[in-house]
Amino acid sequence: MAALIARGYNVAPFKVGPDFIDPGHHSRITGRASRNLDGWMLSRAYNLETFARHTAGADIAMVEGVMGLFDGYDGRSEAGSTAQMAKWLGLPVALVVGARSMARSAAALVQGFECFDDGLSFAGVLFNHLGSDRHLNYLKEAMDGHVRMPVLGGLMRDETIAIPERHLGLVTREDHDLSEENRRRLAELIENQLDLDALLQILPDVDIQGSASTPATEAKMTDVRIGVARDAAFCFYYPDNLELLEGAGAQLVFFSPLTDRRLPEGLDGLYFGGGYPELHAGVLADNRSLRQEVRQLSQMNMPIYGECGGLMYLCREMGDTDGNAFPMTGCLPVATRMLGRLKALGYREITQERATVLGLAGQVMRGHEFHYSTITDGASNVSVAYRMTDRAGMEKAAEGFVVNQTLGSYIHLHLGSYPQAADHFVAACRRWAADERNRDKGQTR
Repeated sequence: MAALIARGYNVAPFKVGPDFIDPGHHSRITGRASRNLDGWMLSRAYNLETFARHTAGADIAMVEGVMGLFDGYDGRSEAGSTAQMAKWLGLPVALVVGARSMARSAAALVQGFECFDDGLSFAGVLFNHLGSDRHLNYLKEAMDGHVRMPVLGGLMRDETIAIPERHLGLVTREDHDLSEENRRRLAELIENQLDLDALLQILPDVDIQGSASTPATEAKMTDVRIGVARDAAFCFYYPDNLELLEGAGAQLVFFSPLTDRRLPEGLDGLYFGGGYPELHAGVLADNRSLRQEVRQLSQMNMPIYGECGGLMYLCREMGDTDGNAFPMTGCLPVATRMLGRLKALGYREITQERATVLGLAGQVMRGHEFHYSTITDGASNVSVAYRMTDRAGMEKAAEGFVVNQTLGSYIHLHLGSYPQAADHFVAACRRWAADERNRDKGQTR
């Protein structure tokens, strides 16, 4: 992406799967919001429409895959895989092969990928983690006569360009400095070590199959102000979720629970996304004025929605792995604690057992769960709204904690799985604002 941008192309970035971190890095490089494409959380039509809408005005679309090319929900089908998405969108695949310590065996590997599914087309193969130019030549010789796709080059091992990792994955764009100098270096690496001209000549003009206009983009009267927590602690948001809220009539007002001592004026609802609040627990706890304001608004029945890290902030306290406890907002009388291991990972389907700020009983939505923390106390004293199953339909523990009009859950819901949820949330905020205005009038009289 950096190399294409350096050449003057307008690049539309996408990511297969439910990830938040990779799209953040895409957006920093391209200047365009990177969109998630997902064969399980979202319908085929929604994926096609998303791709069509967000390639408008771009010269090149680049979709980063998820896991291995054919890895999906199970070993029997392509469902949920990068290969499936490539076929849905009609895109050729650039196969990236980690070739550390490999020589002629790489040809057998690439040949297997090339022959596994006749429905896929390949733009070429790119090798990664190479030891030398001689290593690349070995690989090219091995491919000759055994593989149809062209070799587009290879990247030498270079730990200086690696992005550090921590629990939940790579360090986020908020915490990883990508200076102009680093961007230029990335672009130069590609220009010097890959045949970008050959790749560009191979790429076809794509026939966009979806509609570039959907109900989610229809402009509505903006009469509701929703505060959205966004900083290094709360940075996991699907761009589609935010746009669906705007399409439902919300003006989004961003604020930082880390640095802002008060909420923005005139809010009618609050949205706390996921992220890394556990890395900033002390700072969040010290910001007592904002915590108290959020709790007071929850007690006043303001619609408030938090997911994963946002759930942790809405709880009574957050504990770390050393046994320290940090007070949070207390909107939900529940305590959470970080673990030294992964607690939950996977796709989730939720069915609302009761009405919430996201909709009515019976409403079904899909999302993803990925966290190292657990609820340690108080859950039995809070109403739950979600019946939850995993991708295979197996029942999971009930979720969706509700107090007043505050809803918190570990599930990162993609509202594109049920776009009306955005309308429900905005409508709840609108009703609350009207009730507050009427209450103020009554007090004035």
